[in-house]
Amino acid sequence: MKTTIYMVRHAESPFAFGQERERGLSDEGFEDAKRVAELLKNIDIHYMASSPYNRAKQTIRFLAEAKALDIVEYEELIERPIKGLDYKAPWEELYEAIRKSSMDKDYALEGGETTRMVQRRAIPIIEKLLKEQQGKNIVIGTHGNIMTIIMNHYDDKYGFDFWNGTSKPDIYKLVFDKNKLEHVERLWG
Repeated sequence: MKTTIYMVRHAESPFAFGQERERGLSDEGFEDAKRVAELLKNIDIHYMASSPYNRAKQTIRFLAEAKALDIVEYEELIERPIKGLDYKAPWEELYEAIRKSSMDKDYALEGGETTRMVQRRAIPIIEKLLKEQQGKNIVIGTHGNIMTIIMNHYDDKYGFDFWNGTSKPDIYKLVFDKNKLEHVERLWG
C-alpha cells in the first residue's frame, strides 16, 4: 500500500534575526501560498503536518482551509540551525557550512545541528506518519534544509546540489511503499 508525502517548502519570508519561529511570509509569499493550494486542490489530502514555524504553516494554510483539515505541528520538524540561533553569521559562512554538512553528517558550526542530529529528531516523525497514515496522502509544511535532510535519509542522492536547486516555495511528491522511498517528483515550477 503506497503512502504519499507532499513536502511543501515554505514560500518567501523576509529574514529577521532572532525571529525564526515568528517570521511570516512576504506579500509575494502569501500569493505563492495561494498557488500551492490551487496546485494541490484536486488531491485527496488526509493529513496535514508542519514545522511550528509560522512561514511553514502559512504556506499550507490556504490548502488546509480548503480541505477543512487541521495542521498538526511537530517540534521535531523545525528547520535545522547550521549555527546556533543566538549567533549571527554571514550568508557565505552558512552556505559553506551547509555544503560541508552534506558531505560530513557530523559537521555543524558552533551551536548548530549536524545532519545526523536532524535525522535523529525528524525521521521518527516521518516513520510515525508513514505507519499511522499508511495508504493515505500527507502534506508537510517544511523548510529547505530539513526537507533535504529527510529526503537524504531515504536516498543519499538528495544533498547539497538538490537543496541548492530548490525554490521558495517548492513541492516534492514522495511515494513510499511502507517506509521505502520509491519515487520523487517535483510539482512546483
